[in-house]
Amino acid sequence: MNFSAKMIAGFLKGDIEGNPDVEVSDISKIEEGKPGTLSFLGNPKYTPYLYTTGASIILINKSFVPEHPVKATLIRVEDAYQAFASLLELYNQYKPVKKGIEQPSYISPTVSLGIDVYIGAFAYIGDHAKIGNNVKLYPHVFVGDNVIINDNTTLFSGVKIYHECKIGANCIIHAGSVIGSDGFGFAPSNDKNYKKIPQIGNVIMEDNVEIGANTTIDRATMGSTFIRKGVKLDNMVHIAHNVEIGENTVISAQCGFAGSSKIGKECMFGGQCGVAPHVVVGNGVKVGAQSGINANIKDNDVLIGSPAFNYNDCMKSYVVFKKLPDLNRSVFKMEKQLNELKQKE
Repeated sequence: MNFSAKMIAGFLKGDIEGNPDVEVSDISKIEEGKPGTLSFLGNPKYTPYLYTTGASIILINKSFVPEHPVKATLIRVEDAYQAFASLLELYNQYKPVKKGIEQPSYISPTVSLGIDVYIGAFAYIGDHAKIGNNVKLYPHVFVGDNVIINDNTTLFSGVKIYHECKIGANCIIHAGSVIGSDGFGFAPSNDKNYKKIPQIGNVIMEDNVEIGANTTIDRATMGSTFIRKGVKLDNMVHIAHNVEIGENTVISAQCGFAGSSKIGKECMFGGQCGVAPHVVVGNGVKVGAQSGINANIKDNDVLIGSPAFNYNDCMKSYVVFKKLPDLNRSVFKMEKQLNELKQKE
């Protein structure tokens, strides 16, 4: 389907510079743009491609001032990245919508199914589960007993939802993720073995959450592990038992959150961060990649390092760290000079 610059600008409430009738039927990265495609300029480091790209339409910020002539038609918007995301969402809506129940699959007679659901082949839905309207369960999804999945949620192939867990509306869980597996609970015994502690809680995931591929979220020992509304988890994130992730927090790949840690709302974690058990992280905290957090963190702090500490202090320390070889040579030289002076006395 073709879209003209005039149609796109109208949808985005943007301003056109160039041919309003030029049409596109696909999207592209600005550095790989071809005629008939739409792209955007969001990161300044890609600015040189604006003057060489073959894309027919480019979204740019209203504040951007080109330094050279641009062949493509420009649509100026407040935020080119967000505008492009809106177009991708619109583009995605034109894909065929899956509905119906494929065979073979197993659905317990006690399951409550909403309208317009999609159940892929080899899916399993256990006793007394409740599946909302427009829910999509792709092939090989497992839904345990008494699970609740609310409206407009999508579970991609191979997702496993253990018994008693609750999944909110408008959620997306990507392939291979496991929600509600047992927490890591073992008690040391006198014979030096470990006795398993039954994990009788569940996981509660609120609305508008997205979970990346192969992420694991453990059920609580007692009570619930909470993933609050609007949380976004990347691939291969591990959330341990009784953890709470505050609303609208975003977490990059390979992060791990140990048991009973509490993460505030609107936090940001770079990749491969670790949080120790029972640690409380405040609201609005930003944590750099590969940081280790082993103590409580106050609201709006910015951290990096392992163990993590204030970002500005860490950068100052790193400047000194890089100079350690020179400092070592200077100290060695001064020691030598002092020894020579002592020998002359």
